[in-house]
Amino acid sequence: MAEQKAKGHEFEILRPGCSQDGEGIPEVAYEHYLTALLAGDRRFCQATVETLLDQRVPIRRIYEELFGRSLYRVGELWERGRISVAKEHLATALTESLMTLVYPQLFAAPHTRHSAVVSCVAHEYHHIGGKMVADTFEFHGWNSYFLGANTPIKDLLSLIDEKQPEIIALSMTITFHLESLIRTLTSIRHRFPNTPIWIGGQAFRWGGAERVEEIHGTAVLSNLAEMETRLRDWGT
Repeated sequence: MAEQKAKGHEFEILRPGCSQDGEGIPEVAYEHYLTALLAGDRRFCQATVETLLDQRVPIRRIYEELFGRSLYRVGELWERGRISVAKEHLATALTESLMTLVYPQLFAAPHTRHSAVVSCVAHEYHHIGGKMVADTFEFHGWNSYFLGANTPIKDLLSLIDEKQPEIIALSMTITFHLESLIRTLTSIRHRFPNTPIWIGGQAFRWGGAERVEEIHGTAVLSNLAEMETRLRDWGT
């Protein structure tokens, strides 16, 4: 079914007359995409993303309502034993490759001198969320330095010292890594007492934000929309 639809791309991504900023991605589009993602159907998934971009759906919506939502669902299916590790890895790799489709828009934005260092905490191998954060900085004209998964604290500190960013952003997907995050935050705050630190990730759906925000100058952001609001207000 997904492969057949991909050839003609017959379903509507946005209903005619919908406000692109006010309407989310329709449920039918998401469900077809998720089915294709789980099947490893790159052609259909790519056609979906390209259609959304052609219809000028904001990148944040594509990241949150298509990529992020579908990967959360894939993770839940894996945790329940309904899909294999191989399928979970396939969905992740496919999603990362699809993110490159937005780059022509992403890097076309005028850039400023603002900069941010973005990283996953040590022992955290789920890096897509952090990559989305780094891309969001870029879309808003910032220069982002993304260190990827499982970054050792000493190497993170070294890059922060080199780049002297205005913001440090960290991603955590697995709640079990909270202690690693606390150690990282403590080390950053000791070396860089005044640099704002933004934290996000799926792990905070189950708590932990209060403990993190006890560290001075640290904020847990719930989604990319909140991040974009903060970026628009930056310096005002």
